[in-house]
Amino acid sequence: MHYCARVSVDSLFAGRDKELVFVFDKILAEVAGWDGVLVSTTPHCIVFVCRYTFLVIRPMQKSLDVKFYSETMLQGSPIIKSAGRAGKFENHIRVTTLDDLTQQLFSYLKQSWQLL
Repeated sequence: MHYCARVSVDSLFAGRDKELVFVFDKILAEVAGWDGVLVSTTPHCIVFVCRYTFLVIRPMQKSLDVKFYSETMLQGSPIIKSAGRAGKFENHIRVTTLDDLTQQLFSYLKQSWQLL
């Protein structure tokens, strides 16, 4: 696993609810173990790459915005937005607690990784 040194993950969570850190850590623990996954940070988000970006997590004030990709448009809870982009769909889910991390969410993330 690789961490880009531009900004630290901790700095992205400064001033945010500690629950968001736990939520991120659980996603990181699951996804970082998949083949070829690299993790880096930008000034506003954490990016998960396997040849191409398949997951972006942006810490917000009270939730994490989780962006991932799919072959088809996704609708209904927990999807808050699904829009076509470059032959696939960009989807967003907001998570605030560990209870929001469902098997369905991890299934979506795995499918995004498998698109690559």
